[in-house]
Amino acid sequence: MILQSVGWWCFVPKLLTPEQFIRAAADAGFPALDLVPADFLPVVKDHGLAISSIQGHLPLEIGLNRRDQHERIHREMRTAIEYAQRLGIPNVLCFSGNREGLDDTEGIKITAAGLAPITQVAEEAGVTLVLELLNSKVDHPDYQADHTVWGLKVCETAGSSRVKLLYDIYHMQIMEGDIIRTIRSFHDRIGLFHTAGNPGRNDLDSAQELNYSAILNAIKETGYSGYVAHEFIPKGDPAVALRTVYRESAQALA
Repeated sequence: MILQSVGWWCFVPKLLTPEQFIRAAADAGFPALDLVPADFLPVVKDHGLAISSIQGHLPLEIGLNRRDQHERIHREMRTAIEYAQRLGIPNVLCFSGNREGLDDTEGIKITAAGLAPITQVAEEAGVTLVLELLNSKVDHPDYQADHTVWGLKVCETAGSSRVKLLYDIYHMQIMEGDIIRTIRSFHDRIGLFHTAGNPGRNDLDSAQELNYSAILNAIKETGYSGYVAHEFIPKGDPAVALRTVYRESAQALA
């Protein structure tokens, strides 16, 4: 069964207070929230909502492709995995970091080596480490994990079933398109999906170019059983946007 969640940072604090967002998401039908900051994890759980993922380490620009950062990142990731295990959170995000002139092949080796010491921790905790794919064209200049194939090679090199991709549909539409074919080909290596309309990272409506009804149906047809997390910034009333995206996505996933 595919569950929907919605991204915290897209609504809090610019559009809603934490309490308003939690209530609005629950009222819209969402069973879970995504990327909840550590300070609010207990509050969200107290409201009866699950959490689909949390950040493993930051900043995303200085990530696993830097050997000199591995020790720091390992500490942060272990803390995040402990939180995730304790609160039943299935996914912990990780990031490649920016290239800064690093060759892509070498970047794969270093990123996978950076994951190696914590994969066993994740396996024992029953938590999946999801490497987020981001676009380097518009939002995250120079970010290295900016194509699906690069991320897949990291997962293969890491050699653990607990290392998968966070396939962000918005970001990968910008970088490479061919969304449905990619999902069908590599769904077994995807641990979490993010959505948003392109261009603009706004609502999943008819003003943007992605056919989310077809995309979500394709995800369902693969047999995927994780979360689809909506990471969009609403153009209008946030409560209305939450109700709309949940209802229309539920119809596509039914």
